[in-house]
Amino acid sequence: MSRFDQPIDRRHTDSIKWGKYAGRDILPLWVADMDFAAPPPVIAALHQRIEQGVFGYGHPWPSLEESVLTHLKNEYDWSIERDWIVWLPGLVSGLNIACRAVDGEVLTATPIYPPFLSAPRLSGRQLNRVELANVDGRWQWDKIALEQASTAATRLFLLCHPHNPVGRCWSRAELLDLAAFAAANELVVCSDEIHCGLILDADQRHIPFASLSPDAAQRSITLMAPSKTFNIPGLGCAFAIIPDPQLRRRFRQAMDGIVPHANVLGLAACEAAYRDCTDWHRELIAYLAGNRDLVRAAVDAISGVKVNPIEATYLAWIDVRGLGLAQPAAHFEAHGLGLSDGADFGAPGWLRLNFGCPRSTLEAALKRFLTTCAAA
Repeated sequence: MSRFDQPIDRRHTDSIKWGKYAGRDILPLWVADMDFAAPPPVIAALHQRIEQGVFGYGHPWPSLEESVLTHLKNEYDWSIERDWIVWLPGLVSGLNIACRAVDGEVLTATPIYPPFLSAPRLSGRQLNRVELANVDGRWQWDKIALEQASTAATRLFLLCHPHNPVGRCWSRAELLDLAAFAAANELVVCSDEIHCGLILDADQRHIPFASLSPDAAQRSITLMAPSKTFNIPGLGCAFAIIPDPQLRRRFRQAMDGIVPHANVLGLAACEAAYRDCTDWHRELIAYLAGNRDLVRAAVDAISGVKVNPIEATYLAWIDVRGLGLAQPAAHFEAHGLGLSDGADFGAPGWLRLNFGCPRSTLEAALKRFLTTCAAA
């Protein structure tokens, strides 16, 4: 029995995920929050920090910074400098700061994680959107659409890598094409790489955008966090990696007065996650890959719904347009399954299913999924 098979009752707790449907028989597989306990070394590090008993303002310490540098080098063969790191209370803050720090219009591709759509608006920036191409069951970049959508005023490209919600692990060739596009159009690339530790296929590897070349590095803002991989999003700790000093200075200036320090418990958890959780992480990936395969098999057996191969994340992006539902998310909720509405990602008629849960929960959810589709 896997440690990830152990159910943890999150009902009647502070969980946003489970509290959304409090008092209703609805399984919540929506927000990107796994139902697994954090790794034991992370929990031990938190106990040690709590035992100190003082929770004043804190700042990152050398061994924490070293854990980040070592992790990036070992996992992605990416060498960075300590002073490139800007600590944040969350990755979404980083997206919004990037939009404020870079003057000009913003470009991204849908479907996309909702804060990519709201951050430019909240920052007073014009957002230009293109659609990812779904070609022969594989999500790809539409190069022609990108060129057409980039104007003389466009200065920032928001990249989701790996991609939420479509689950792509972008290849080196695809990333090099994006880097060339960014260079030709003088764009800064803000790369959200929060799911970089969740590559499910053994023959694929995450490649940080900034590691592609010196030019890519100098035009990059890379956003990372241990929160998704190690299931500690509530601890409020993320960071940006910005090699270019001028861009880093503008990013810090955009933070002034509105962005608080990272949580001291989050910092402690970050160090332990990157330093001490290799075995736990290996087990997690194997378990999630098994869950992914269950989802794919279940969806493939149902007429009117489709899902493309999921290379990364614990999120399945499911096309339910064939069911002819006016409000897909509401229909599934009415039959006991809470999923994310594709309309929030810029793609009505799609649903996002979070399979980061014990297999027993997923199996129960997939039974409800089948029943819900039959009732359409």
